[in-house]
Amino acid sequence: MQDVTNLAGRVLMVAIFLWGGIGKVSAYAGFEQYMTHLGLATWLTPLVILLELGGGLAVLLGFYTRVMALALAAFCVATAALVHYHPGEPMQMINFMKNLSMTGGFLVLAAYGAGRLSLDQRLGLRLR
Repeated sequence: MQDVTNLAGRVLMVAIFLWGGIGKVSAYAGFEQYMTHLGLATWLTPLVILLELGGGLAVLLGFYTRVMALALAAFCVATAALVHYHPGEPMQMINFMKNLSMTGGFLVLAAYGAGRLSLDQRLGLRLR
């Protein structure tokens, strides 16, 4: 049961990143404009996409899970602070809190790993 719920949790945790990464690739120019609107450098655009898609796939498959979970946790905190922290806007604050909640999930995953249903386990990767 624990291994299945771990896998299900990984699937649910990264769905938003895979969906978002695909959306950013398909609307690359629009996402670059959004980055500019936020005051962020456009050279970050491919890195954001790579982290969302690459990190999302890695966690989904349980490959270098602890490292990628920490990277996605940091990304969630950065996104919360840079994009969603607007105390006067209730919907943005909900998104801010969602990002912090996702951070918590990734920190738990970083602490405990992906479990037996993972490439980490299959390949014998002991990344502690």
